[in-house]
Amino acid sequence: MTDGDFDVLILGAGSGGYACALRAAQLGLTVGLVEKGNLGGTCLHVGCIPTKALLHAAEVADSARDASKFGVSATLDGIDMAGVNSYKDGVVARLFKGLTGLIKSRGITVIEGEGRVTGPRTVTVGAATYTGKSLVLASGSYSKSLPGLELDGERVISSEHALKLDRVPASVIVLGGGVIGCEFASVWASFGAKVTILEALPRLVAAEDEASSKALERAFRKRKIDFRTSTPFQSVKTTDSGVAVTVEGGDVIEAELLLVAVGRGPSTDGLGYEEQGIVMERGFVLADERCRTNVEGVFAVGDIVPGLQLAHRGFQQGIFVAEEIAGLDPKPIDEAGIPRVTYSHPEIASVGLDEATAREQYGDDITTITYDLGGNGKSQILQTAGFVKLVGLKDGPVLGVHMVGDRVGELIGEAQLIYSWEAHADDVAPLIHAHPTQNEALGEAHLALAGKALHAHS
Repeated sequence: MTDGDFDVLILGAGSGGYACALRAAQLGLTVGLVEKGNLGGTCLHVGCIPTKALLHAAEVADSARDASKFGVSATLDGIDMAGVNSYKDGVVARLFKGLTGLIKSRGITVIEGEGRVTGPRTVTVGAATYTGKSLVLASGSYSKSLPGLELDGERVISSEHALKLDRVPASVIVLGGGVIGCEFASVWASFGAKVTILEALPRLVAAEDEASSKALERAFRKRKIDFRTSTPFQSVKTTDSGVAVTVEGGDVIEAELLLVAVGRGPSTDGLGYEEQGIVMERGFVLADERCRTNVEGVFAVGDIVPGLQLAHRGFQQGIFVAEEIAGLDPKPIDEAGIPRVTYSHPEIASVGLDEATAREQYGDDITTITYDLGGNGKSQILQTAGFVKLVGLKDGPVLGVHMVGDRVGELIGEAQLIYSWEAHADDVAPLIHAHPTQNEALGEAHLALAGKALHAHS
């Protein structure tokens, strides 16, 4: 006997879980949604939304600091972190209220508490047990650390701790030069902190095209953000004034805080997955292109599945699974077609294959073009530098789009369509892009790739 039977039972109400719940309810299925925290999960409460609010506050600070460049008299008197946090928390609260209302209006049963899989498509929450004709695992992720590196929440902190800081630290060491590390480094530098990034890999944002990494590194040098690549972490000690970090080679770097931003791990420990025979690897749930685990009727979405740990990936997987359960036979998600954005100053945005991967797959059939934003009117108005780089097949479709510059994340939608629809440069070149916009840079790059360069050298 169970306390509730549903067509779809979902464990976790982050981006993947709640998207699956909303779409399944829309398709007429009964839905149970189990969540131990707040609806919206990491992204809404301690991830995407609050960090991007901080980044916008940082942009406002930079605008005030640089106002004289634009003929505006203004001064930056300082950063009121209480005010910044109030703004950030207000954004989160409004979105949370909207999501809660939406979930309620769709007739979705929200089951509050920590769930554990205790049988075939069965989840136990406290003393109650719930079953689903289909079970969707969407338990999300947590901030990882390194072996022997303990987060104390005061001197050695995670991104979640960083979001709650009531002050701007005088100096910070950021351990990890990936997306999270570079975004926080960007915020703190704009707020006036001295920032040092330590990265074990040879370049920052190493998952991006090498040209994008180099452009970000140039911009960070100009902003006086110190970074050390190919520099593995060894140990950290707390001091009277903060932390002392020792890196490979013996150098010691001191700062007020150490932010550990070495990635996120899957939240699967102790949830009963392995006990029910679900195949795991390094804590991740293995699933096929249709998000199916090896156990009949059990699906997995979001950060617990190997691949890009992005909210919009989990969101789309959640929709896919709801449609799969409903028998709509949706098209599998192309992992390379998932857009990627680093919201630093400047931003990096990309979709599809980077040049190195494309050359591995296609060899000399690859062609590239880079359009400098220096030739783009709106970028000149915004005073941002960067580029649009295209990776394509000779006489074939565009395989990758890579962009660097302030606000280029807003251009990734068109870039995704170009990649996903396997458009050729000749298909895109005739499209009209409004002037003056940064969006024109995408059009100009495709004109150049098609051999019709106007404001760029072909």
